[in-house]
Amino acid sequence: MHQFIDGEWVTEYEATDEDGSFDRQPTSFRDSIDPGAAEPGRYHLYVSYACPWAHRTLITRKLLGLEDVISVDVVDPYRAEGGWQFTPEKEGCTADSINGFDYLREAYIEADPEYTGRVTVPVLWDTEAGTIVNNESREVMRILTTAFADLGNGVDLAPPERRGEIDDALDRIYEPINNGVYRTGFADTQSAYDEAVAELFEALDYWDGVLEEQRYLVGDRLTEADIAMYTTLVRFDEVYHTHFMCNHKLIREYDHLWPYLRDLYTTPGFGETTHIDHINEHYYTTHPDVSPKRIVPMGPDPDFGAPHDRDELPGEPPV
Repeated sequence: MHQFIDGEWVTEYEATDEDGSFDRQPTSFRDSIDPGAAEPGRYHLYVSYACPWAHRTLITRKLLGLEDVISVDVVDPYRAEGGWQFTPEKEGCTADSINGFDYLREAYIEADPEYTGRVTVPVLWDTEAGTIVNNESREVMRILTTAFADLGNGVDLAPPERRGEIDDALDRIYEPINNGVYRTGFADTQSAYDEAVAELFEALDYWDGVLEEQRYLVGDRLTEADIAMYTTLVRFDEVYHTHFMCNHKLIREYDHLWPYLRDLYTTPGFGETTHIDHINEHYYTTHPDVSPKRIVPMGPDPDFGAPHDRDELPGEPPV
């Protein structure tokens, strides 16, 4: 893995702690946007289709009808020693239409010349101020939901009266599931792996039970929590099960998580922002410590569009 230290790009750093557990760095840019400052054309997203954290913001932008309000550039799914790169000649990728950078790391140094930390997606960029507003996906989702509410289509993915429940669900799925697949895949010791994988499947079992009686994670309403769960689940059978050794069980083997995933995939905003080709290329070619031969496997090709009976439960998509 690569990062900046005091503004200098270094190609190696230790991503696990003393007991071999994956230690995710906290994000560094954590500003918000006042609703009065949210205006069409001012803000921009840098994303990767491969990354589950960036994918969250793409789904949110789509569901809220903000495509003409917030522009997007897409980096190459293959991340070499230079970090995320703009390769417009590659299918699904774009140039940096805002700053003309060749690498996303240039945006970080533009925002903070002495920056220390990893270069991650998503990045919410302020074109007027010429800086990064926020690179924490959960906070970017909430910024889009709240600060841009008057510029979208009226959908609310975090209504104030349900926000406590939504935040609780986001908290409960983050460590064991969203980050849990990484804790499992990047573990350097058997004990760290055993702990992470046990917590992962205990949490998946729990939410499978919850979804037996309700359509979404927070009852009968699709929220930010479902977006955060979806971007992990849709990658699970394709990459996490094999690449990150989360092979105790497939999502397709769950009675309720599997139809829940298909329900979300076929909801406008989810399936069309899901690029399995970018997902597979990124994971199998970018982590040489995990997959040194960089061979992209055939994959199981799950039928995310297969019929489901989730619409028999109370609630309906916000479209």
